[in-house]
Amino acid sequence: MRRILEFSLLVAVGVCALAFAGKRADRASATASSGSDPRLAKAWRFEQGGWVYVHLEGSPADIGFQHGALLAPEIADGLEAVKLNATHSTKKDWKFLRDAGRQMLWPKMDREYQEELQGIVDGLKSKGVAYDLDDVVALNAMEELPDYYTPWYNAQHKVPGPKIVSPGNCSAFVATGSATKDGGIVIAHNNWTGYLTGERWRIVFDIVPARGHRILMDGYPGVIASDDDFGVNDSGLMVTETTITQFEGWDPNGKPEFERARKALQYAESIDDYVRIMLDGNNGGYANDWLLGDRKTGEVAQFELGLKRHQLWRTKDGYFVGSNFALDPQVIAEDTKFDPKDRGSSPNARRERWEALMKESKGKIDVESARAFLADHVDAFEGRAQANERALCGHTEVSPRGVKEWEWGAYYPGGAVQGKAMDSRMAEAMSFVARMGHPCGQDFLAAPFLKTHPEYSWLSKRLTDMKAGPWTTFKTGQRGPG
Repeated sequence: MRRILEFSLLVAVGVCALAFAGKRADRASATASSGSDPRLAKAWRFEQGGWVYVHLEGSPADIGFQHGALLAPEIADGLEAVKLNATHSTKKDWKFLRDAGRQMLWPKMDREYQEELQGIVDGLKSKGVAYDLDDVVALNAMEELPDYYTPWYNAQHKVPGPKIVSPGNCSAFVATGSATKDGGIVIAHNNWTGYLTGERWRIVFDIVPARGHRILMDGYPGVIASDDDFGVNDSGLMVTETTITQFEGWDPNGKPEFERARKALQYAESIDDYVRIMLDGNNGGYANDWLLGDRKTGEVAQFELGLKRHQLWRTKDGYFVGSNFALDPQVIAEDTKFDPKDRGSSPNARRERWEALMKESKGKIDVESARAFLADHVDAFEGRAQANERALCGHTEVSPRGVKEWEWGAYYPGGAVQGKAMDSRMAEAMSFVARMGHPCGQDFLAAPFLKTHPEYSWLSKRLTDMKAGPWTTFKTGQRGPG
């Protein structure tokens, strides 16, 4: 009987999510203060350019409640997409991931973020969406549990299963000094992932916590960290990252990566602060090369965070680029199976393209050029422009070669799903520019793709069109489309 009731609730959630799936035109919603719950008095949402902007403010519990209530349809839809993706890739059921989150991650979380996650559950329930705390914890660990913990678990317990390779997601850079047009910092990032989840990675969070710094970041509905990671805080810290592909490692005694990433953006006032917070309780989950900028000093950094090894580079005159390659020889040797000499691999080809663009554009880099970089289709390995997995704006759904670093397979529907950029002046104003969908402006249409590639029919119930929106500027405190 309990399973029948749970199934009925999930059906109701699915209907609710589908009702909202097509509503991506620009529109402003009434502020949440028009509701009866006092916890919503300082919160609101609106839609613009394919994004959902949400303002959250108050105690951890209040921020969580606002998050769950204002984004209930998007969270319901997004969680089901994550569930489908995670169970398919790991060949584990959702209970396995729920149990791991409850038993291993939840007890190690700070009280502040436990209260925020419980608040999300409470907010969902206020809108009739019946997900529990274990669901929300597993959703927040959507990167680290399937791709990092599961292969470690299988190896530890000698459990047969699919080969799982930590993903190589995103292209990014940060530049300063003589590299940029005005000598300030420019930072930009596009999110690479499967279109199933990527087309839902469309939330702009404006968060005013009771403690710590105000945050403006992009993110996934229901997740307390950016998770593809692009954001700025009101101390002037500018943050992004790209994943270290072919990474192996997990520490079951560590703290969740999603909590450390959120905590670092919320509390760090310097590059050193950010590094310290990310190292505290490092569990190896979602291992990244973090690209950081401090608007106050003009300094930028690359923080390569493995499990056994890590490295930090910094400068006030130059740049760092990211495309999923590991750079430090010790990190490569001890934490990965990455081959830095394979020019034909996506991370290395994109790194080569980044280096060429940085040199060609020295002294001219600004937000406008950053947008052009994120939309770039040059395949450095083949020496020509083509939309494929080796371009900065990735399109793996058109590539017959597939992407061996991701183990996605030929023609997998994935690639660059959105882009963001900002400079020091925008960071001071707590603002960035973002484009939903491929940064190049191309659309992905689900129906013709699935007709041509029936091997991906397992995605058919959740995969939808991903149409590129306009480049749109967002800022903290924004009340509606500007």
